[in-house]
Amino acid sequence: MDPTDDLRVPPGPGAPGGLVVPAAELTERFSRASGSGGQGVNTTDSRVQLSLDLTSTTALSPAQRDRALKALATRLAGGVLTLDAAEYRSQRRNRAAARERLAALLRDAVTPPVPRRATRPTRGSQRRRLEAKRQRAQTKAQRSRPSPE
Repeated sequence: MDPTDDLRVPPGPGAPGGLVVPAAELTERFSRASGSGGQGVNTTDSRVQLSLDLTSTTALSPAQRDRALKALATRLAGGVLTLDAAEYRSQRRNRAAARERLAALLRDAVTPPVPRRATRPTRGSQRRRLEAKRQRAQTKAQRSRPSPE
């Protein structure tokens, strides 16, 4: 995987033709990952941080951008989406994992919400609910102080 490769997001409900994020809009930073790694753990920068500024990317249409910003609001810092990948010992595999995760996140984020279909409760569920209410009321009524009679 070359750093000059564009990120390709497969087609989905929000992007029928898929998305292509230009490589120039992706920012990759490398650092030392924690955990096991043998002798090379303190010398290799295998952890990858992949960032994409959603507010200025050209890969998304305005409607897709709005949906993505709303869906990923809790993961954004100033409109920038950042992912870490450090599960592999190899920097190349961590880069591929970060790109796959970013593609999956973007694909899910631009998917429009499915409208809720209104349904009615079944007759049986209504009957069970009312019976449970009757039993609960009876239980509470039995807790009261007995009358002096």
